[in-house]
Amino acid sequence: MCRLLGFTQPGSHATLTSLLGPDQVAEYRNISVIHNDGWGASLICDSRRPSHISDGGAPSPELYTNLYKSTEPAYSDPTFPAFVNQDARSGVFHLRLASSHLPLILENQQPFSSDGITFCHNGDISGDQGINIVHNPHLAVSEEELRATGGKSDSAIYFAYILHYVSAGKSLPDAISCAVHQLRKNYPLSSYNCLVQTDSELICLNAYGHQVTSKRIIEVYQAYGVAHKAQDYRIIRYKNLPQGGILVASSGFNQPGDEGWKELENNHMLIASSLTGDYGIRHL
Repeated sequence: MCRLLGFTQPGSHATLTSLLGPDQVAEYRNISVIHNDGWGASLICDSRRPSHISDGGAPSPELYTNLYKSTEPAYSDPTFPAFVNQDARSGVFHLRLASSHLPLILENQQPFSSDGITFCHNGDISGDQGINIVHNPHLAVSEEELRATGGKSDSAIYFAYILHYVSAGKSLPDAISCAVHQLRKNYPLSSYNCLVQTDSELICLNAYGHQVTSKRIIEVYQAYGVAHKAQDYRIIRYKNLPQGGILVASSGFNQPGDEGWKELENNHMLIASSLTGDYGIRHL
């Protein structure tokens, strides 16, 4: 179970700190005291060199992707400030709290990335008996599709389902919808909250089964003396940016309504263009 944060602001060189504010960035980083099983980020940035130049290798691109993952928590990783203060047109951040005793290895750190799609997930995909999907021998995706994610966790399997439907010709939003509908056949109460990023889109999905925060999460937060922060654990909020674009985030840090934060309804998907800043919200 993790904490997600994403942004896009096209046509500008924005940093997460400039968009969210240093105090709220510090609050988000501090969540990793609890969500301390590593962190990761992916930024889509404008290249500083001339594009489309044949310089001996592949032609130089207009955009580049910066991807970072670590098993060290964000609060103690000296790399974190570099990412929140780097100019980018879009970005996703992920603070991990490992689910179902899945191992703390780099392969399971997020974001995952494959074929130009970056993905991170907040949830534990397990059945009624608490058995995680990683132990299911009858998945609807192939070993090859799972290997393409680079991961070995329930989140990697979720991403593999999305890649499966993209390969079948679905648009990315439709592929996400199809993946969730397929997974819910066996895991209807799991959380499928996620961020998905490409060069041109930032997609945020809020889709969870349990309305009440799980006992385990409440106990973890209680151990740190902040049980009240677990009450809206599955909520995702979004905020319009003054110059166009959007911020989206899991709960856990200050997101006041009078500053423009709005709740993304359950089973709804926010789809934002990182080219124009326009966005729309649709039902899953």
